[in-house]
Amino acid sequence: MSDFDAFNGDADGVCALVQLRLAEPRDATLITGVKRDISLVKRIEAGSGDRVTVLDVSLDKNRDDVLRLLDGGAQVHYVDHHYAGEIPDHPGLNAHINPASDVCTSLLVNGELKNAFVEWALVGAFGDNLSVSAHTLAKQTDLSADALDQLEELGIAMNYNGYGSSLDDLHFTPEALYREAVQHRSPLGFLRDAPDTSQTLIAGYKADMTSAESTPLDPASNDDAAFLILPDEPWARRVSGVFGNALANASPDRAHAVLTEKANGNYLISVRAPLNRKSGADELCRQFPTGGGRAAAAGVNDLPGDQFGAFVEAMKAQFAA
Repeated sequence: MSDFDAFNGDADGVCALVQLRLAEPRDATLITGVKRDISLVKRIEAGSGDRVTVLDVSLDKNRDDVLRLLDGGAQVHYVDHHYAGEIPDHPGLNAHINPASDVCTSLLVNGELKNAFVEWALVGAFGDNLSVSAHTLAKQTDLSADALDQLEELGIAMNYNGYGSSLDDLHFTPEALYREAVQHRSPLGFLRDAPDTSQTLIAGYKADMTSAESTPLDPASNDDAAFLILPDEPWARRVSGVFGNALANASPDRAHAVLTEKANGNYLISVRAPLNRKSGADELCRQFPTGGGRAAAAGVNDLPGDQFGAFVEAMKAQFAA
């Protein structure tokens, strides 16, 4: 019997797997990548008796390969909060999928494990910009305000680490970050005992955010939708998602798109729906090839440069007050 763990490379995917493997350790083959690398299941070859866990990537984007594994006799545990489409009815599939805008995969895993490693769930939720959900869950704990602030800072920094066009853009590969994190039953212990990793993430996040904050909004922006264009640089690719979260938090009635220029003249886009009406980001992004995501936060991996105007108009229409 072989085990496979496929997980998104952002804070939510990493923290979801940390919880599961602290609860049930497995010597599994790890399949992951940068945050935008979501077609993970195609890299798995598993058959009868093998166990496959898939976390924080859309079932809709991996459907054919999930069915391939199920038909081959593998057992698949699938936990996610993205748009899934129709969920296969198969005895080998244990699916826990909830696309509601106030949940993430780490919170769903926390529910399965009945708060066994709730602090890691909080890190994942903060990383996915679910501050309200995280603070609501934290009320069930005895964490101090200072400790909760530390978990929030770590979650944002871990999420930031997942962004980039390739693993070379990242401070740490998601696999390396997971292997370090899973050694600690509490993320507070991770912060204390692995400062080389945790403080590198936090310092990198702060430096890149400073660069992003000096970039003005594009003139196409209005009260309903704001657009920010970042250059084709590693720091810009790393910060695109978390900066979108920061913009959304600062202006909760407005939608935001962070567009990062690519070497081919196209754009990598991160979209955040208004925090005060967290829906529509996935509908917008699915209008364009390589687009997808969830209701509150979505993106387009490779928008042709000549479609910038069409994207602007579509986003303004999507989020018109």
